Amino acid sequence: MIHSYSLGGYNIVLDVHSGAVHLLDELSFKMVSLLAPPLSEECPQQVLYALQGEYPLSDIVESYAELYELYKEDQLFSADTYDEFAGKMVSSPIKAMCLHVAHDCNLRCKYCFAGTGNYSGQRSVMPIEVGKKAVDYLIHHSEGRRNLEVDFFGGEPLLNFELVRAVVEYARSLEREHNKKFRFTVTTNGVLLDDEKIDFINREMYNVVLSVDGRKEVNDRVRARVDGSGCYDLIMPKFKRLVERRGDGQYYVRGTFTSYNLDFSEDVLHFYREGFDQISVEPVVAPATADYAIREEHLPRIFEEYERLARTMLEMRGRGERFNFFHFMLDLDQGPCAIKRLRGCGCGNEYVAITPDGDVYPCHQFVGLDGWKMGSVYDLSVDRSMKEDFAKATVYDKPQCKECWAKFYCSGGCNANNLQYGGSVRTPYTLTCELEKKRLECAIMMKAAELEPIEV
Repeated sequence: MIHSYSLGGYNIVLDVHSGAVHLLDELSFKMVSLLAPPLSEECPQQVLYALQGEYPLSDIVESYAELYELYKEDQLFSADTYDEFAGKMVSSPIKAMCLHVAHDCNLRCKYCFAGTGNYSGQRSVMPIEVGKKAVDYLIHHSEGRRNLEVDFFGGEPLLNFELVRAVVEYARSLEREHNKKFRFTVTTNGVLLDDEKIDFINREMYNVVLSVDGRKEVNDRVRARVDGSGCYDLIMPKFKRLVERRGDGQYYVRGTFTSYNLDFSEDVLHFYREGFDQISVEPVVAPATADYAIREEHLPRIFEEYERLARTMLEMRGRGERFNFFHFMLDLDQGPCAIKRLRGCGCGNEYVAITPDGDVYPCHQFVGLDGWKMGSVYDLSVDRSMKEDFAKATVYDKPQCKECWAKFYCSGGCNANNLQYGGSVRTPYTLTCELEKKRLECAIMMKAAELEPIEV
């Protein structure tokens, strides 16, 4: 399987199953579209006939010979060696957990998948007892795993900062006894940040996710406080202070673009100008009936914007200005392991979410959905059949993914979004598929530009 496209002045061919990326001249690029495996050593007559009016015969034969060498080296039209492996997938120990520290929030974001923080239930915070039992649950089900991850989430987790402190202290106290190493992450809207919390977060959190959507007018249109006022002016100075004090510690600013700001590259660049160099701006996932929703009609405009952002970032790099945009970060040398390529984030298998009541769900976006509770921290229970089912939900178990060129990069997409908008965990949400494919095309092109810059 191959994927061929032209972007940024490059003719790019991705060999899906080997992961090889080829930058081709015009003749070879056209020739690839005329070929299908298995290839023979001699250039096929139909290829000669199709191209001989445009190119000298000697050039056609030479180009074919070069492509044939790539074919012999399993870098073009390579065989699929993942299919058999995917069929042998089994469940894994749990290694990561999302702690719903608070089912409450001090913002009322219009697009919030969690119902402005309460997950369509009563507003509540997690008792410290539940937080400690969640740590015990993770240790119990992690089996041979040494490195464990806990993400403090909400709602807004800083509404329950006492618990955050207590859970970190409790987990650290158990590391040596159980031969475990905990890494913590917190996702915050920043409203309650102060110097004490900033210092604690920078000391204890392996990663920090800072939620702000972009320019002031973009952010305050959809991310309002309870009284309806905007939050941009309140949170941005706090985020800057946190990042300035963080040094080399990991973080990223996480925004959301909606139909209101289809020029979202301006928000990315705004973050950079404000001093942030780790940036993610995600498309909103929402019913098509919502005013702010991304709909199919918006795709051409969004594709243009991703391409514009890619070009702008390349121009900036030429001037020595660099920042990371999450969706353009791509490792073509090694990339993720085979298991992660096949089934993605590990939702419901390696990763679970814990509610303030101690209930266990496949991930934070499944919380509150009928039929998806899979256990409790109180009795250390886990629904093994559900866990096994998630373990087997690979790209080869999703018919639309199996034949998609981007399958090893998106790994079948978000299971929760698939369920909500595709009707099944195994039915990809096609709108997000199209966005992912465009981002990948841009990311690969940017890698090409780093390796072989085009002189203008």
